[in-house]
Amino acid sequence: MQAAQVEVNAGRMSNALLKRLDLSRGDKWDAMVKGVWDVANLPDPTGIVTYATQLDDDLELYRVTCPIGVLLVIFEARPEVVVNIAALAIKSGNAAILKGGKESTRTTLLLSRVISEGLAQTTLPSTYIQSIQTRAEVSALLALDQYIDLVIPRGSNSLVKNIQNNTRIPVMGHADGLCHVYLDESADLEKATRIVLDSKVDYPSACNAVETLIVHTALLHTVWPKVAKALLAADVHLLCDPNTLAALHASRLQLENLESHVSVALESSYDTEHLDLKLSVIALPSAATAFCRGVDSAGTFINASTRFSDGFRYGFGTEVGISTGRIHARGPVGLEGLVIYKQDKGHVVGEFGVGEGKRSYKHTPIETTTVPF
Repeated sequence: MQAAQVEVNAGRMSNALLKRLDLSRGDKWDAMVKGVWDVANLPDPTGIVTYATQLDDDLELYRVTCPIGVLLVIFEARPEVVVNIAALAIKSGNAAILKGGKESTRTTLLLSRVISEGLAQTTLPSTYIQSIQTRAEVSALLALDQYIDLVIPRGSNSLVKNIQNNTRIPVMGHADGLCHVYLDESADLEKATRIVLDSKVDYPSACNAVETLIVHTALLHTVWPKVAKALLAADVHLLCDPNTLAALHASRLQLENLESHVSVALESSYDTEHLDLKLSVIALPSAATAFCRGVDSAGTFINASTRFSDGFRYGFGTEVGISTGRIHARGPVGLEGLVIYKQDKGHVVGEFGVGEGKRSYKHTPIETTTVPF
């Protein structure tokens, strides 16, 4: 952390990145350790029957969960992710190769070494969880589709797109965390203020921190100035559209930092993951129901902070990432997102069909969660 602070002082690293590197910040270390124990105490996600049916006498079909195989996970400079992913991979029966951001290389290597030493004391090989350091290693691994079964890139849209364009391996992307909070015309002032503040201020550099606040036009001269006052008091910089900006200047409230912390938003402001104490604001004549049902998002919340979008808070122990795509795993990805399934049955298909002497399928449901073999 001392070396990282030198980089910040020299202008080569942002304060937001420094906070991500700091495992001693708040309860980050304790939460990381608790996440490992929580994952360990969860049920085994493999070998579970998700569908079972009797096709005929003594002919049964079972769909059973199983590991994906080998995971290649590329993530930002956030050292606790090494431990999170290792715990989920081991519990779900997947091997993993991990590549963290270059700013956290030393910590990543140290944590990986500790994990390997722990694995050496079990029946699993010490190389079950491995770490790599360079982009050249990533490029080489992306060509090994016969050995690696899933790539999970965590980071910007450009990173995810670059990975997708340079591999034949399936990709589950964790892209920009562009979280929005919408204040509906029926919003309660106290609740709105608490939720917006928590979403922005609790951990601004996290991917589930809010980046854009949408304000119903009916609140421009009532709730919005009071929410803005709380944000400004918390040292948040507001990037406002013309309507929300005009409402602040017309307000009779004493708004500290109004001149220094409030400015006009650019169009690009609403597509930016600030990862800092900055918040884009826009006024729209929308409705809560339309927002929740119509928004293209991996998670929508009513009267709750965006910071709840997290595997630990969902009860998954931890998460391998937050999938923003539309494949089987979406939102915070825990153990269930790291297993697939296979079908098990017996007998021959030639006995079944239409016509004399042919047998018909029964398709009688079987109530079970485990296979009988």
